[in-house]
Amino acid sequence: MFIRGDPRLALWSVVTVFSPAKINLLLAVTGRRADGFHELVSVVTKVDFGDEIRAEKSSIQNSESNRFTLECDAPGVPVDASNLVLRAAEAYAQATGWGGRVHFKLTKRIPVGAGLGGGSSNAVAALRALERLGGEKLPATKLAELAAALGSDCPLFLHGGPVVMRGRGDKVEPLPETAARRLRGRRVLVFKPSFGIATAWAYQRMAARGTDYVPAAGAERRLAEWLGSDAPAEQLLANNMEAVAFEKYVGLPVLMEMLHAEFGLAPRMSGSGSACFALLGEKQAAEPVIARIRECWGAGAFAVVTRLA
Repeated sequence: MFIRGDPRLALWSVVTVFSPAKINLLLAVTGRRADGFHELVSVVTKVDFGDEIRAEKSSIQNSESNRFTLECDAPGVPVDASNLVLRAAEAYAQATGWGGRVHFKLTKRIPVGAGLGGGSSNAVAALRALERLGGEKLPATKLAELAAALGSDCPLFLHGGPVVMRGRGDKVEPLPETAARRLRGRRVLVFKPSFGIATAWAYQRMAARGTDYVPAAGAERRLAEWLGSDAPAEQLLANNMEAVAFEKYVGLPVLMEMLHAEFGLAPRMSGSGSACFALLGEKQAAEPVIARIRECWGAGAFAVVTRLA
């Protein structure tokens, strides 16, 4: 997550922050908690593709409730108080007592309803921007606390490399460096159909089905075996939320099986979907794969080749 601004200024008046997407290489949802959240074990990495947030101090004296404003270039993205960018800004102001006013401009590239963590990433990018504009860098523990309160995926975006997430996603630790090196820099094709999948619906459906959870011990064993080996990332990939999505959206598994048969890929779904991804060889051509995806899912299907961060 990079930040651009004028380093000559002690307190910047304008900053631009990159807001990366994430993918879940391993996602094991192990059960539902008493508070309604789900327990999970997940290996997650950011990618070199994402949104961009521009934050500028405002001198407009408007009402206190509107001291943070947002615009976005993507139709349908809410720009009111429901957006995590503005919720993050309010959380920062309450934690620090900062009384400034900021206008955010969100350039949206991460598709919505994709399981790529776009909203969570935007929230953390907003916090990073406000640390520069407000001049107060929060302690790591306080920043993690604010992020966790905003959303289960938010804490992972505070880290620089691949992480292991546990609990409801709020317990995050960096992947050991020896394992991270097997992931960092790998080419990956991220693709998504024209429809999204609501995360809340996916987890509710998983709870209603009651048959898709995996034992936590089994998930930890799979992770430990991969960490203790020199196996490539492909041998780590798994996602037990796929069954929920595939039950309703049959076009997902049909295409994934096709890509495996025709191109030798091992595609998986990221998070609760609907975005999927496939790791690519360094010299493997992506264009025929993308053409096949759009032949099956339509010309409007999203597809981008990027790298694991």
